[in-house]
Amino acid sequence: MKKLKKIPKFKTEKEERLFWQKVDSTEYVDWSKAEKWIFPNLKLTSTPITIRIPDSLLSRVKMKAHQKDIPYQSLIKQYIHRGLRETV
Repeated sequence: MKKLKKIPKFKTEKEERLFWQKVDSTEYVDWSKAEKWIFPNLKLTSTPITIRIPDSLLSRVKMKAHQKDIPYQSLIKQYIHRGLRETV
């Protein structure tokens, strides 16, 4: 049996998020013992929208998302969020 590392205490969610982005979770968690949970009544907290943008712009966004290895819709949300932060 592999000896697992101790998960550190975190002061903030941001600190924890940054930690898990940098480490291999299998060194800290035995995923073979994880329980499967189902949340049948979970509701989406976002609203789908439709926008029209030029094909060339969408292609650029998709290429950038591919480079970052994230879904292109997530990248668009990041850009919107960043844009709103910068205009305030």
